Amino acid sequence: MVMAKKKMKGTNEGFQPQLYFAVRIRGAPGMNRKIQDTLKMLRMHKVNHGVLIWAEKSYLGMLNKCKDYISYGEIDEKSLLRLLRARGKVEGNKPLTEEHIKNLTKYKSMNDLARALIQGEIQYKEKDIYKIKPVFRLHPPRKGHRGTIKKHYGEGGILGNVGIYINEVIHKMI
Repeated sequence: MVMAKKKMKGTNEGFQPQLYFAVRIRGAPGMNRKIQDTLKMLRMHKVNHGVLIWAEKSYLGMLNKCKDYISYGEIDEKSLLRLLRARGKVEGNKPLTEEHIKNLTKYKSMNDLARALIQGEIQYKEKDIYKIKPVFRLHPPRKGHRGTIKKHYGEGGILGNVGIYINEVIHKMI
């Protein structure tokens, strides 16, 4: 008699951390209060604000709840590096520079910081990189969004999980 193995809950065998980038696309008029509170918890208070989010069960549930107002997907290292250079800010609303990274973190350059963020070694927590702002204030996209802002990605719009297309969205909004 062969018994099937049960997978234990809470184990992280072979877990590869994924870093998502979410950007708010639509505004607040007529929005459900619960969705508005969820967007506040994700730190997306205004349209065109973007945040980095790790693929944890609770965050993915929050993203799924707000899918009618945001666009999110898996960010690559090149786009993250470009985002940090162009739109990264530190306390006092000053641009993020190599000097700030050397002084505020244990990393020596933006390349090292971006690689560590992608691999999940460091997150936006108080003890890690608390002086670097977690919200990226982006421009409206050059030449507009792909399709409409009222439909999901599969229907020809921009909302919801857009996968790796988020890198093109970031490129248009920097």
